[in-house]
Formats: sequence, structure tokens, C-alpha cells
Amino acid sequence: MSKPMSQREPAVLSAAELGATFAKPIEPARFLAEVSAPRHKAVVLMPTYNERDNLLRIASAIIATADVDLMIIDDNSADGTGHIADELARETVHVSVLHRPKKLGQGRAYVDGMKRALQLGYDHIITMDADFSHPPEKLPEMLAKAKSHDVVIASRNVEGSGSENRTLMRQLISKTGGLYARTMLGLDVQDMTSGFKCFHRQVLEAIDVGSIASNGYAFHIEVIYRAAAAGYSLVEMPYVFVDRTAGKSKMSSSIVWEALMLCPKLRFKRD
Repeated sequence: MSKPMSQREPAVLSAAELGATFAKPIEPARFLAEVSAPRHKAVVLMPTYNERDNLLRIASAIIATADVDLMIIDDNSADGTGHIADELARETVHVSVLHRPKKLGQGRAYVDGMKRALQLGYDHIITMDADFSHPPEKLPEMLAKAKSHDVVIASRNVEGSGSENRTLMRQLISKTGGLYARTMLGLDVQDMTSGFKCFHRQVLEAIDVGSIASNGYAFHIEVIYRAAAAGYSLVEMPYVFVDRTAGKSKMSSSIVWEALMLCPKLRFKRD
């Protein structure tokens, strides 16, 4: 079991206190700053943009729940999220921060984080949101399944799964989008747009993850498609998706449109 987040007094400042203290945006020169060598074999990649109200709680829950490191990938958040991340990194060796100069999209955040994680020698790379929609308590189960599968997908659409606090429209977009993607691409994956996944490093190396240019839902579809096309084993595990209660959703119509356009491109390229 990992040590508590803070090892000294006083305790880590609250998100509100840190946000008020560090109101100035991080300078772009800190883009891709160096991070510490891995302390565990697995790392959680967590993109953030204005997640001040969630970051301290989700980081503490992750470190306390599983033997993983946490890499926070911040897009120069205006609310001081990046500075809170820096404070966390100073408090524990299990947290590192990757600063980007501006909001560049979730897909690109994951690509940058994955490339850095591979450089640092991590065996398993996990993608996870900062808003508690992906429950940290599922991490041990995910890592256990990763011992016998190349890709583990936490699914909202298999037996034992579910969702809470989601609008009917969001549920409709997720389910119809997933059906469209797996039908168009011929994949037996029930949750193609899940953002909660674990990859063995060899998968990301083989599929040339650095060449993926898609963002949002499209990124999640493409990375799964590439892994399946390369012959790697995929398994889904159930979880209950809980919509965010703090912070603002980054969902937009452009994210949905990009995913819709990606599937035929991948299909025709394959054929």
C-alpha cells in the first residue's frame, strides 16, 4: 500500500487555497517538463483542464487505492490546476506533472503522456479522467486483468455495468456512438468510447501511438481499433460511470462529429 499523499506538516493545502494562491497561468516554457523516474510498474495518465475542484481528491484516492504512479497532464489551466499538480508532485514521488502550453485536446494529451510513460519504462499505462467518472477502486481489478490481457477496457455496456447522474442525451450519444463504431469497424467491443483503459507498453509501441492525431471519442476508438487490428487481446470489465459533480464537462459537438468521421476513414483504409 502506498504512503499517504502528504508526509509532512502542514497538510497539503485545499484546492481552493492553492487555486487562490496560484492564479497566474503556467508559462509555456514548462511544456514537457522533466518528471521523476517511475516508482511503480504502472502509471495513470490524467489529462486536466480547470480541474481544481477535483484534482486533490482524485489524486489521493488513486495513490491510496493501487500501486500506481500518477502523471497529470495539464493544459495550462486558468484556475491553477497545474500549480496544484506541482504541489502534489512535491508531496509524493508517485505523482509527476507534464505541462502543455495550452488546451490541445484530450487525445493529444494522452499521446504526449503515453510517449513519456514509454520513455520512463512503465509496463502498463492507464487512461483515466479527473472527475471521478472513472472510479479509482476499480484500478486493482484492472491491473489484475492486465496480467493476462494486452488491453483492459472498463466498460459501461457489459453485464454488471451502469451509469449514474448522466443525462438521457449523454447516454444516447454514448450508446449509439459505440454501436456505430463497432458495427462500422467490425469489432466485438461493447464500449468503444470508454476513456478508462489499461494498455501493456508493447501495444502502444506496436501501434505507433505517437502517430494518432485524433482527439476525444475519436482517439479512444482509434487506439482500440489499432490494437485489435494488430492482434492484441482485449477484455472488457464492468464499472459504474458516475457523471461529474464538480467542474465543467469538456464534451462538444465537434468531439462527436470527429468520431463519426473517423470510423469510415479507418474502415476504408483497412479495405
